[in-house]
Amino acid sequence: MYKRIFGILAGLISVLIIGFGVIIFLDIMKDDTPANSAEEETKSNEEEEVETQEVSELSDEKFENGEGEDLNPFGDTTEAADLRDAEFQEYIHKMSHQKVEADDKWGFYRITDERVNWLIAALDEAGPSHKDTYERILVKWQKADFSTVDEDHNEMWNLQGGNVGKATGILTESEEKQYMESAE
Repeated sequence: MYKRIFGILAGLISVLIIGFGVIIFLDIMKDDTPANSAEEETKSNEEEEVETQEVSELSDEKFENGEGEDLNPFGDTTEAADLRDAEFQEYIHKMSHQKVEADDKWGFYRITDERVNWLIAALDEAGPSHKDTYERILVKWQKADFSTVDEDHNEMWNLQGGNVGKATGILTESEEKQYMESAE
């Protein structure tokens, strides 16, 4: 009889050990699921964004200081045909900072005719996914129409997965001047 009870207990313990083993195995496998990959991709995108921000600010300084002869109007070496959606979004987003109210702004490019025209011309060469969106915004800006620049900013911000720094309005001329002086 003790053998029988001992056998049943041993069987139950074995089932529990195997059950916990399966749970632990599934938990480990869950760490490699697409949800975790999305987290890693988000981290990678955030790291790339910080790197892009640092590079664009440095390259803007080089451009303004006349260093580097093969730089685009933003002070980067990327040619128009090689622009990706990320660069279009970055350039438009940072130019919009000149004119929008937002709690936080990271990076700044002055809006110039040269930059706007260069990006418009680059649309056909590069063929970005959101070409129509970029073109609609840039053509308005080319005509000096900044009446919806806050909405333009937020479109880029949304495409970039923004969660801090949403535009809440448009700066007055004096606020814009003050921002540009502090950003440069």
